[in-house]
Amino acid sequence: MPNHETNGLGAAGLPRPHLPTAVWVLGFVSLLMDVSSEMIHSLLPMFLVGTLGISVLALGLIEGIAESTALIAKVFSGVLSDWVGRRKGLAVLGYAMGALSKPAFALAQGAGVAVAARFFDRLGKGIRGAPRDALLADVAPPEVRGAAFGLRQSLDTVGAFVGPLVATALMLAWSQDYRAVFWVAVVPGLLAVGLLIVGVHEPPRADGAKPTNPIRREALARLGGAYWRVVSVGAVFTLARFSEAFLVLRAQQLGVAASWVPMVMVAMNVVYSATAYPFGRLADRVDHGRLLALGLAVLVASDLVLAGATGWPLLLVGVALWGLHMGMTQGLLAAMVADTAPADLRGTAYGFFNLLSGVAMLIASALAGWLWGAFGPGFTFYAGAGFALVALAGFMGLRRRA
Repeated sequence: MPNHETNGLGAAGLPRPHLPTAVWVLGFVSLLMDVSSEMIHSLLPMFLVGTLGISVLALGLIEGIAESTALIAKVFSGVLSDWVGRRKGLAVLGYAMGALSKPAFALAQGAGVAVAARFFDRLGKGIRGAPRDALLADVAPPEVRGAAFGLRQSLDTVGAFVGPLVATALMLAWSQDYRAVFWVAVVPGLLAVGLLIVGVHEPPRADGAKPTNPIRREALARLGGAYWRVVSVGAVFTLARFSEAFLVLRAQQLGVAASWVPMVMVAMNVVYSATAYPFGRLADRVDHGRLLALGLAVLVASDLVLAGATGWPLLLVGVALWGLHMGMTQGLLAAMVADTAPADLRGTAYGFFNLLSGVAMLIASALAGWLWGAFGPGFTFYAGAGFALVALAGFMGLRRRA
């Protein structure tokens, strides 16, 4: 893993460049879409289990498959963005699909419509994900790439806790009317699409070359060992962390009132948002491997606290540690992909990175759902800590070999 030791200066001792306006716009687009999505997703586990009557195991499978659908779809959209040499159009399409899925949740009378809307929303996320990340890498100078990804992740996560806050307020004001909250969620989603269309101008290809097929053998061979090590690390990290829907269910299982359960996601995302940008800036200056290992150790601590929680205080500590782990690792991994992949193959690189992460998410969430039903919530989080420890040991071994 590269070691980026600097003193706040870029190449040749020059001051670090400022973050471009497009980085901020992409961050606010993510913020608005996450407000829209998290207003729904913070309530969806309870809506599906309590109102529509599905089992917790089925919820785990749905969440795992839905999130994996998003991650796997990034392969195809990432490859396509490299092939055509343009990224913004695919990003707009993906955000539009997310916005247009929201009314279906409000209209759903059975699990089928709600699950279909969930998949359509996550497919849109998959279509926009790799092109958006590649576009961000294209517009961000290398000297501040960690800060750029950290900022986007931080603003994205502001939306992730503003959404549940709004959902909580509306649930209290409207006597737990899930469908009315889902209708309100349509508005920020449409605003995100409009901001992306008018606020981001895609730069020309830096090398001036014509786009070529990125999945030819000679093209894929240019994704070297350093890149594939990052992919392996990302998959291992995802395998050790299951869907955050289980944080919501843990709160409900501990007796938290339904109207207040979204505050769990608020707490997690406040910490995530507050730490993602500072740790992104730090990643431009320190050894990546040490920072990733520390983040995985924090995940172990989070799982142990959540497993032993008996009420609000320990629940919030565990959730805060979960958010800290996310802030330390997620933007860093995205920046590492950009650092190790050729510029004209970044879409493909993000696609493969997220393909393996998607498979790991499916396995982790399905297993967590089974453990929850067979052995109980506490055992599920103890098992998560065990997986994270194994992942940490494997990562340290991989780091020594590298």
